This record gives sequence, structure tokens and C-alpha cells, in this order.
Amino acid sequence: MKGLYTDLQTFAHLHNYLQKIDSEELNDWIYRAEANNPWFTAENVKSALTGIIELLEPQRLEIFFSNYKISSEAKKVGVIMAGNIPAVGFHDFLCVLLSGNILYAKLSAEDNVLLKKIAQILIDYNASYQERIFFVDQLKNMDAYIATGSDNTAKHFEYYFRNTPNIIRKNRTSVAVIHGDETTEELIALGEDVFQYFGLGCRNVSHLYLPAGYSPVTILSAWEGRFNEMRHHHKFSNNYEYNKAVLLIDQVPHFDSGYILLKESESIFSHIATLTYSFYSSQEELAQLFEKNIDQLQCVVSARQNKLYNSFSFGEAQHPAVSDFADGVDTMAFLTAL
Repeated sequence: MKGLYTDLQTFAHLHNYLQKIDSEELNDWIYRAEANNPWFTAENVKSALTGIIELLEPQRLEIFFSNYKISSEAKKVGVIMAGNIPAVGFHDFLCVLLSGNILYAKLSAEDNVLLKKIAQILIDYNASYQERIFFVDQLKNMDAYIATGSDNTAKHFEYYFRNTPNIIRKNRTSVAVIHGDETTEELIALGEDVFQYFGLGCRNVSHLYLPAGYSPVTILSAWEGRFNEMRHHHKFSNNYEYNKAVLLIDQVPHFDSGYILLKESESIFSHIATLTYSFYSSQEELAQLFEKNIDQLQCVVSARQNKLYNSFSFGEAQHPAVSDFADGVDTMAFLTAL
């Protein structure tokens, strides 16, 4: 446990550092991240760092990781990280290091700033991390792999890593269940799950399950005046205009708020600046819909708990606990069993 204790102290230092980060340094991080990827606005970078601070709460971290038996023999773990939202690979980064292993990270070109900054903070505090954190362009001869990508890239990962222990993650998205009696405040909180990070994360809500007879206008009315700034981001606005043109040309019925498009569809995936929705008439039908899409669901949000699914409250989709593993696969159990 000595190694785990030292690692927990190191990440406790990171927790404190990020809580008190100098505004000049933070602005430099934001500038570099956004210059590399225009989707990484100041607000989104700050949100991502807030999420990391929440994950690193020292007492909860100690309790959680003490549940695993850490091996004294460090393994080389190659991690191919996504780049859809700022520092999206941090949970894997954390788990590899707190499992006592050595991290070889292949960063996405879209997100190659923040984790390097975070790694340097750890190295400056604990010099041994210089030999445990490596950012590389290619991953070869690893003891294990964790790879996140699209359904297509997952096929390649499964082939290349077939003879090595691995976790391969595919396309996932999140959904909201509406019961029909939500307050305006709850629907506004749902908007955070939709619009945070411009909807680019797998934990962003892309589909609404609505009770039969419920009008989507109810939701758009609650959002009016709260998320209008989305239209001022040029990349988001371009996607909105393009998807609106497609719907109009194809004569697809839809609702248009001026910055988000809602269309009825059974697909739980949606394009940027759009949401899909479908109706359910009973809890049994809702259960069937969840069963149908179970392999594509990352998380569910709802204003109240339901025995059919474990859900996050509205507004909490992007605030997972350290125990909320991507795709429901226990990364720490995988890493400690190597």
C-alpha cells in the first residue's frame, strides 16, 4: 500500500494545485487549448478542470482506490485517448497511475495540451513520475491497451490488440427520460446536459424519451434565453445552419429554436446542434427501448429515479464520480488484474 499512499498524496497535491491555480497560468492553458481546438472554449476548459477537481477529492479517492489490490510489479499500459472534450482521457490517466502501472498515452491531436500540463505538475511534485508518464506517437509492445474511438476504429483496435489484454471503447451517447411533470428549473438543468461541451461528449444527452402526447416545445420554451449564446460560436452555428438546411431540403418535420433542432427519430445519436426524440407510452415500452440501445448508452439523466435504469439528476451528466467507469467496464479491476 506504500506505493498507493504516495500516489494518492501526489494526486492530492494536483487537487490542491488546480483549486488554487494562478489566473495567469490558467489563461495560458486556455489560450493554448483553444488555439489547438476551437471547441475548447474558456468555459469548457474551466468546466473540465472543475470536473477533475471533483474527481480528485482526496478522501473519496482514498476510500475508492483502497478497494483494489495494487500489484508491486508495474506494467506498461498504452492508452489511446479521444479528443472530443478537454482532458477527456483523465480518468484513464488517473487509473493507470493509481493502479501502480506505467502510462504510455497517445493523445488525440485535438486534445494535446491539458494532460501534458497536468502531468508536469505531478512530475514537479513527485520526480518518480518522470519514469511513469510518457506521451508517445506510437504504441508498441505494451502489456495492456485501453483505446477509445469510433465504431470503425474499434474494429482496428480489436484486431491489432487481439493478443494483448485490452479495453476497447466504441461510440456511446446519453439520453434523457422525461416524465411530463418536470419543473422549468429541472428542464433548464437538462439543457446543461445537452449543451455543455457543445454536446460533443459521450455523456452529453443526444436523445429525449418523451411520454406520449408530450410536446417538445415545452422543453424549448424552458431553454429560451438560457442557451442562446450557442449560436455565437462559429463552429456550432455552422453545424446548426448545415443541419437545418438538410432538414428543410429533405422536408423532415422538426422544431427549431434558432440554435438547436429537434426531430423525431428512433436513433439515440444526433448531429451537432440537433437532438432526436421519441415517445414511449408505458414503462414496459421504455424498458424495451433501453434494452434495444443498451450497448450504445453511456448514461441516463432523469428528474427522478426509476427501477428500470440508474440515472443522474438533470445537470449532473458531466459530473461522474470516480467509480463511474466509461461503458460500465471497471478500468481499475482490469488494470490491477494484469
